[in-house]
Amino acid sequence: MRTTRLRVLEAAALASVLVVALVVSGVACGQDEEQEDGIGVIVTIPPLGDFVSKVGGEKVRVTVMVPAGASPHTYDPTPSQMTSVANADMYAKVGSGVEFELVWMDRILEQNEDMLVVNCAEGVQLMPVNGGGGNGEGDRGQSGTDPHIWMSPLNAMRMVENITDGLVQIDPDSRAYFEERRDAYLQELTELDQDIREDLAGVANRAFMAYHDSLGYLAAEYELTMLVIEAEGKEPKGAGIARSIDLAKEHDIDVIFASPGSSPGSAEVIAREIGGRVALADSLAADYVSNMRDLTAELILSME
Repeated sequence: MRTTRLRVLEAAALASVLVVALVVSGVACGQDEEQEDGIGVIVTIPPLGDFVSKVGGEKVRVTVMVPAGASPHTYDPTPSQMTSVANADMYAKVGSGVEFELVWMDRILEQNEDMLVVNCAEGVQLMPVNGGGGNGEGDRGQSGTDPHIWMSPLNAMRMVENITDGLVQIDPDSRAYFEERRDAYLQELTELDQDIREDLAGVANRAFMAYHDSLGYLAAEYELTMLVIEAEGKEPKGAGIARSIDLAKEHDIDVIFASPGSSPGSAEVIAREIGGRVALADSLAADYVSNMRDLTAELILSME
């Protein structure tokens, strides 16, 4: 009798375990299915991921190929990222000559020939390298153009328009949803542009110095002079450092801007020689509007 009762209890316990396992499995499957909902969009850099999310909202799944802290000049995609590419509906590329795209775009397209490719640079006037003025050559995109087009809020607006057109092409039934979100974000970018112009209006000394030339479009848009330390994208030699020191003193500059994650020794040397400091200028931050506001505030502080 006792043996029979034990067997009954064991059977009941096993049944309970099976029920729990099935429930957990069902929840996990539901989560996987939920994660697969929406338009799969691949982007090259974090700011584009922000643009796509602002327009696409809950209707998109965004994969950033070059994550925060990585360099578009040297980054190689992971196997999991290439799997996301194979399952994606759309690739929103910068289109201005970002090195990652020049190296990897053909191989990415081999992974998914049916994926819609949106050129976010369409309609944007590309600028020569170091178009903000200054000393040095820095990054070279296609045919010597500056690839950092998103660093102008007006260019960002055009890029958002291009992204919206791509999402509507994939999901025309959601046009009203995408366009409503686009318009709201364009208004936010318009206010950003207006605020930057107002904040810069009273700044007389409009020159700044940067190790890397990622702020060229920002400088050109708002009539600033960007003095670049890099020489053809490389750490400058003694003569180049001396020239940058002279330029910094000539323009009354005491702040040197450098990219996060970089270790430009020359920027530190120049800062010490001019009695100044090194500040960060992140062109790849994920929160575009917040980053541009912080960067502009730091620039104004450095130029006053």
